[in-house]
Amino acid sequence: MAGQMGGQPIIILRKGTERTRGEEAKRSNIMAARAVAEAVRTTLGPRGMDKMLTDPAGQVIITNDGATILDEMAIKHPAAKIVAEVAKTQDEEVGDGTTTVAVLTGELLKGAETLMTQGIHPTTIVSGYTLAAHKSKEILSGIAMDSSDEHLRRIAHTALTGKGVEFSREKLSDLAVTAVKSIVKEENGKKTVNIKDISIEKRGEGSVEDSELIAGIILDKTKTHQSMTSRIENAKIAILATPIEVRKAETKSEIAIEAPGQTRLFLEQEERQIRDAVDKVIKGGVNVVFCQKGVDDLARYFLARAGIFVTHRVKKNDLLKLSRATGGKIITSLDEIKPEALGSAGLVEERMVGNGEMIFVTGCKNPDTYSILLRGGTEHVVTSLNRAMHDALRAVGVAIEDGKIVAGGGSPEVELALRLREYASTMTGREQLAVSKFADALEIIPKTLAENAGLDAIDMLAELRRQHEQGNKNSGLDVNEGKPVDMLVNEVIEPLRVKTQAITSATEAASVILRIDDVMASAKDERPKKKPDLSDLE
Repeated sequence: MAGQMGGQPIIILRKGTERTRGEEAKRSNIMAARAVAEAVRTTLGPRGMDKMLTDPAGQVIITNDGATILDEMAIKHPAAKIVAEVAKTQDEEVGDGTTTVAVLTGELLKGAETLMTQGIHPTTIVSGYTLAAHKSKEILSGIAMDSSDEHLRRIAHTALTGKGVEFSREKLSDLAVTAVKSIVKEENGKKTVNIKDISIEKRGEGSVEDSELIAGIILDKTKTHQSMTSRIENAKIAILATPIEVRKAETKSEIAIEAPGQTRLFLEQEERQIRDAVDKVIKGGVNVVFCQKGVDDLARYFLARAGIFVTHRVKKNDLLKLSRATGGKIITSLDEIKPEALGSAGLVEERMVGNGEMIFVTGCKNPDTYSILLRGGTEHVVTSLNRAMHDALRAVGVAIEDGKIVAGGGSPEVELALRLREYASTMTGREQLAVSKFADALEIIPKTLAENAGLDAIDMLAELRRQHEQGNKNSGLDVNEGKPVDMLVNEVIEPLRVKTQAITSATEAASVILRIDDVMASAKDERPKKKPDLSDLE
């Protein structure tokens, strides 16, 4: 890139930088974002298809979760990455609706592209889309209903639909609702749910029906010594963030052995240090140890002789869950092992699950502690089940936090489209056209649901519009029956925030992409950076 000043070219960008401007840049960005949206569109709904993704290492992922697909696609185009980030945000915020937000973003950009060819400026389109998004949230708040405990199970049921676990949805829905209700916290009259407080472990051997909810903590670990007992009742638990081993010097050091007896003395000194560490554990009244770091082989032997159950290399997040469940403090020094710092549980047991052992901590001091053990015939099944359960847990949590729900099956989108067209008719100026396109874009959701179910999308959309014009605001598409029905009667329910978050995120992503009119791709510097000469500082 160069500019002219008095006939002299002025170099601004690095040599080899590629620059795309104006209409070409806008078209390129819109095409890339729409391509990503189209890639996940076929996964939407109960009849959506799955995608198989492989990485260079040969690992295979089979899923229809929009956020997972976009994350694993290793997208390079910067505009397309925005769509992937929006799906990720949707997943983190509400769990469900990741495919919806990606598809809606693509459709908003498609409508904007049509308007731009008619001479509508992108900033006008962005302004119209923003007005439509605000109006949509206002309309959704008006049609939303208060949720109750009876609705939570159906919300989990809806979130699990289309995830390949339909034959076990009833059981999994019960697991999700019970687990989420156990971790609800209330402060200043506001309920909050952090699903990270729910421990989820998975094991490939077995069937989905073998999945269970455990009142306590499950760890995919084993005891560290075979001679240790596999069952400890009335457990006094030390939760350690420090190793039980000989501490290594922080700096490089050497030990010179000059006489034959010095080797024996050195080993004896190491053994004394380990014995001292073990004695601190034993004197603290401990019979179970969960250690974040390593436990020396000799220490394991001594602890096993003392009848203490030990497991090590426990993840930090699991330590936090153990602390919350058992009431024990996370100990950072062996000198801090005292009775008041220990946690307690009715039973700590190593059990055989499938073809391997797992550790179960039950009868915890905090009774509102639950873990979910997911089972499946293969690793692919149980991994897909894990993603589906995450969506269900988050959806139920959002419904509890907000206390508001809407019907599913595309009914909110059809109602919004109808009401936005009425809203657009009251407007003046070019934003009216953008609001109308926003309404059209929303109908991509029921249209896609119909297409993925093998139904005639035009006929289904026409019938849905007719139903809503007659006042049936909860009428959505039943893909099994192949006709519009009342989604509340069919108990297809979603949290309000799933819809509001999807509309907000899709509008913001489309607006960001539409405002770009200049793309500069910087070339790599062919000359490696010269290392600074430190000799002058000496």
